Order: sequence, then C-alpha cells, then structure tokens
Amino acid sequence: MLARRFTIVCLLMSLFGMFFAILVAEASHPARPWDGASSCQFGCVNHSSR
Repeated sequence: MLARRFTIVCLLMSLFGMFFAILVAEASHPARPWDGASSCQFGCVNHSSR
C-alpha cells in the first residue's frame, strides 16, 4: 500500500518536473529568427505598382 502511494507520488512529481522544465526552457528561448522576417528592415521598396 505504501509502495503504491510512493509510486504514484513519484510519477506525479516527475510529470510536474517535466512540465516545469518545458515552461522554463520556453521562457528562456530566444525569439525565432523568422518572426522579424515579415517586416522589411533594410529599406526595401515595394516595386509592384500594378
């Protein structure tokens, strides 16, 4: 009985630990380089004058 509860507690704690590690890794991850690709940062001119 005690071993079963200990196993359940360990599994729940490991799931919580993995979830927390994912949150921390995503929060410290730098911005994706393609986020700024949609805005022209080099003085681009729109040549389509149709």
